[in-house]
Amino acid sequence: MADSSAPGSQQKNDGDPKTDPSQQRPWRTEGMPVQDQPPQGPSWWRILMWFLLGWFIFFLLTTFQDEIASPVATVPYTEFTAQVEADNVEEVFSRGNTIQGVLKEASDNPDPDVEGTYEQFTTERPLFAQDDLLAELEEGGAQVSAQPVTQERGWFANLLIALLPIVLLVGFWIWIIRRQAKAMGGMMGGMGGKKKTSRVDPAEVRVDFDDVAGIDEVEDQLKEIVDYLKNPEKYQKLGARAPKGVLLEGQPGTGKTLLARATAGEAGVPFFSASASEFIEMIVGVGASRVRELFEEARKAAPSIIFIDEIDTIGRSRSGARVQGGNDEREQTLNQILTEMDGFSGSEGVVLLAATNRADVLDPALTRAGRFDRKITVSPPDQKGREQILEVHTRDVPLAEDVDLRQVSLTTPGATGADLANLVNEAALLAAREGRDAVTNRDFAQSLEQIQLGAERGIVLPEEERMRTAYHEAGHALLGMLQPGADPVRKISIIPRGRALGVTLSTPDTDRYGYDYEYLRGRIIGALGGMAAEEEIYGVITTGAESDLQTSTAIARQMVGRWGMSEAIGPVQVYPQDGDPRQAGASDELLAAVDREVRRLVAECYTEALRLLGEHRDRLDSIVDALMEHESLDEAQVYAAAGVERSGPRVQLVGARPGSPGHGTGSPEHGTGSREHSTGG
Repeated sequence: MADSSAPGSQQKNDGDPKTDPSQQRPWRTEGMPVQDQPPQGPSWWRILMWFLLGWFIFFLLTTFQDEIASPVATVPYTEFTAQVEADNVEEVFSRGNTIQGVLKEASDNPDPDVEGTYEQFTTERPLFAQDDLLAELEEGGAQVSAQPVTQERGWFANLLIALLPIVLLVGFWIWIIRRQAKAMGGMMGGMGGKKKTSRVDPAEVRVDFDDVAGIDEVEDQLKEIVDYLKNPEKYQKLGARAPKGVLLEGQPGTGKTLLARATAGEAGVPFFSASASEFIEMIVGVGASRVRELFEEARKAAPSIIFIDEIDTIGRSRSGARVQGGNDEREQTLNQILTEMDGFSGSEGVVLLAATNRADVLDPALTRAGRFDRKITVSPPDQKGREQILEVHTRDVPLAEDVDLRQVSLTTPGATGADLANLVNEAALLAAREGRDAVTNRDFAQSLEQIQLGAERGIVLPEEERMRTAYHEAGHALLGMLQPGADPVRKISIIPRGRALGVTLSTPDTDRYGYDYEYLRGRIIGALGGMAAEEEIYGVITTGAESDLQTSTAIARQMVGRWGMSEAIGPVQVYPQDGDPRQAGASDELLAAVDREVRRLVAECYTEALRLLGEHRDRLDSIVDALMEHESLDEAQVYAAAGVERSGPRVQLVGARPGSPGHGTGSPEHGTGSREHSTGG
């Protein structure tokens, strides 16, 4: 998208959608047909060629018709008198000295240059002729009439024929102008080609709260809006008004758009949806005019719901470190939205829903009370919610008797509704590919492995490489089993998947929302287990530890710089959630101290990993032997191979190590998701 603030790249435009052909309605209404592709521009040479060809064919047809309709032969007067004397004239008509007639029997044409016979004729009577033509005709039995033998066109027909070329020319140019206007509208699609839209029939909105599961607390807050749209009098008599705007915030895939559609479907009102980026164009003023038109259409269809997705595209804060440079079009569009929301009195029956993944970057003028009165956080579902979502997505999927959706929900911590829908679809595709009539538990397990770990790669590793990969993954798994309270190891494999030569998967027994120092330190030790195993066995470090180093360093940086888990740094947040820490006020000395503390923490964890693997070398070798034999081990097999008893769920936040600064609460990106360690390939 071109920056509308660049010199020479913008022009002022009042943005009137009724007079400006560059306007469009970018929003969508449920139940509308898909728009056709815009027509291409006309080819002038082809149009001219077809016009000339049509004119030539028309000319030939009219000429041929005249020749067929009027086969009249021009004969000398002497030939005419000879036919009169032979009593071969049936009918004549005279106008002045011009005589037309029809013979009783066809006669040879007297003109030597013309072959054939003639029946209709025309001739000129000389002025000096002294014969009694009328008497001769009556004697021969000819009929003399006042009607011409060859009918001439009337004045109306002649007028139509005279105007026909002009009518064709005018029609041709009107067609050309319309084609050109449509083609310009298609070429200016990015600048606003006009699109027709109409109100949606509420009966066509087929999504309601029955199709939404796992986020009951969000549904409860939206049901109040549904009730207001259905029964506004109940609230108006108490002086209450509906919220002007509802902001849905949450990570991608949590169902924000589905919630908005379900709200409209539950209330039985029209639903206008648009992406915020579709309002931004190169021409300044286009976005603002589109916002005006959208709200105008929603008011006409009231009660209705407007939904703007990714509103942070146009609703970003207009001041602060995140804004670099200006964008007149974006600001004008945002100002128009603010103005339209101020124009709501609460009695129109129009509710604005908006969704964003970055509520922290929105302009305060947009999120203040009186505009977006209600802010709803849509979080990933918990275990019970995931089970309910799986039940919704498997309504039309035949399941085998061995499928336990509760068990599937336990193995997918941190998964969003979109992730679970994808899991069900992948399992159904796998079952169909293998010719089964129902989806089995094995299909779910294989699909989950493919999504989390990647698809299997059809490569054959040398025996030495397979052994090294086995020790790398066994190091991850063994340290994960030895760390107190660590997440259980669910899967370990040396089958190449995606970009990794081997994978170790660990997931918690229950959803986690907060982490303490010891748990995070254990995760660093487990992440470094692969590199430590390679050094313990082979005395070398390979490139397979790249992703492990990224994981361990990221956890250590957040422990020290964001969560206050370092005595040297103290309870200070050095790294902001977004942007350069120097812009947030961190000094170079503080950043250098954080770097030193991060290196110290990672080095201590690596030393601990080497110590533990050295003490439990027999268990490490046992896991490797099982991996070399089976290539993949599930949870029961890996614990049996290591000789470690599977412990129950850990009590979270039970305390920190002696002298540590306390407990840390994880941020959403570390909330309930699974973790995996892979060997780079």
